[in-house]
Amino acid sequence: MQIVAKQPNSALPDRMGTLACLPVFFTLTGQRAVVIGGSEPARWKIELLAAAGASVTVYAPLDERCADLLALVEAGAAAGSITLVDRHWAPDDLRDAAIAIADIEDPAEARAFCTAARIAAVPFNVIDKPEFCQFQFGSIVNRSPVVVGISTNGAAPILGQAVRRRIETLLPQTLTQWARLARDLRETVMARLAAGSQRRAFWEGFVDRAFGDAPPLADEGVTALIRSSRAATTGRVTLVGAGPGDAELLTIKAVRALQSADVILFDDLVSSEVLEMARREAKRMLVGKRAARDSCKQDDINAMMLTLARQGKHVVRLKSGDPMIFGRAGEEIAVLEANGISVTVVPGVTAALALASRLGVSLTHRDHAQSVRFVTGHSRQGTLPTTMNWQALADPATTSVYYMSRRTLPGIVAELTEKGLNPDTPAIIAGNIGRSDEQIWRGSVAESVAAVAGFPLGAPTIFAVGNALKQSLAKDAETIAPPERIFG
Repeated sequence: MQIVAKQPNSALPDRMGTLACLPVFFTLTGQRAVVIGGSEPARWKIELLAAAGASVTVYAPLDERCADLLALVEAGAAAGSITLVDRHWAPDDLRDAAIAIADIEDPAEARAFCTAARIAAVPFNVIDKPEFCQFQFGSIVNRSPVVVGISTNGAAPILGQAVRRRIETLLPQTLTQWARLARDLRETVMARLAAGSQRRAFWEGFVDRAFGDAPPLADEGVTALIRSSRAATTGRVTLVGAGPGDAELLTIKAVRALQSADVILFDDLVSSEVLEMARREAKRMLVGKRAARDSCKQDDINAMMLTLARQGKHVVRLKSGDPMIFGRAGEEIAVLEANGISVTVVPGVTAALALASRLGVSLTHRDHAQSVRFVTGHSRQGTLPTTMNWQALADPATTSVYYMSRRTLPGIVAELTEKGLNPDTPAIIAGNIGRSDEQIWRGSVAESVAAVAGFPLGAPTIFAVGNALKQSLAKDAETIAPPERIFG
């Protein structure tokens, strides 16, 4: 029977890009491993194999063994065992091995080693010679039984080490104890909790504690968590701030929420880089609301969150910027709580703060401003709100940032100048802040009305006004750094 692969469905999201290599993990406990050579590079591989529980046989004459290799064998602290054989290797030495590693300089000998390994059906690696390797070693973060491997496919080992250092800072040392506890609890959880929402609630609660400051759960803590998980008949909603678009500006808590989500309802201002941080199995649904475009109604979004949460799912409502600043989070929280759905909020970097960081300008420079205001640029009807205190907003010692102000900026300027704001007061217009297609204009309030015409109607646009922005005007527009300099 012939099986024909279906053509890719272009409507489906691209969940996995091309891989330079496939990350796999060998289980070597009690398996025979062969290492050829006794050099310092070989010693490090011998230590790794023994730490993984392998019985390592090393073929290396006495005069080719480094001092650290002898010390490693004498210490005898590895999980596996190490046996030194005082001779050069032979092809038959690879028979029945689970893995074979060699430190060989001569290309002809390296080829002979590869041939022997293939005949013996043994995965092989010649140290620092990618052309003679079936697999590569990556940088390792060890919180065993949690083990993280990082590979650059041999292209940039130093970069791999830098990635490892970053991951090291994210994973607490106590993760080893928590992972061992998880292994010990697995059968208990399966026996005492129903599959689905109850088990999911237990493990999510477990993981939240594992990444906190608390020590691993004692028996009474496990019992309490199981009891609370049994009561988990509905799902929950997490409102997450996605920031201005750069995934590196996400909080650790935001990444954890994305990694545990069943469904993600995201605005169309959320970048693809941020969405890449999400759990791959999570269903992603665009529910964006944009000016001059067809938009998803807020009532429909509320109903969608309720339906999904009642199905026992963890719903992440992913909003650009900060969810609590002009993101209708208050309306969503009120609806969810009124229907008994648990809601948590993870803050994000809001557009005004992204702009300040982008330009290196303090919104509260003590010589120019004593306060900051975040002001909505339009009402439900798309016009300026009728309840604005324009007299207070006309104070140049307050830095005011008007959100969603692309269409209403001329009206904002008219109201401010009527209430006495000097038309020469510094102003900034920013669209798509922090993204590759961002626009930034700097000048005076009087000049801003003409300048805003150059910004697309559909772009998220903010308008900043106040004396603190003099710092920005003092800089030549040519000196504005590209987004990656600030956010990268």
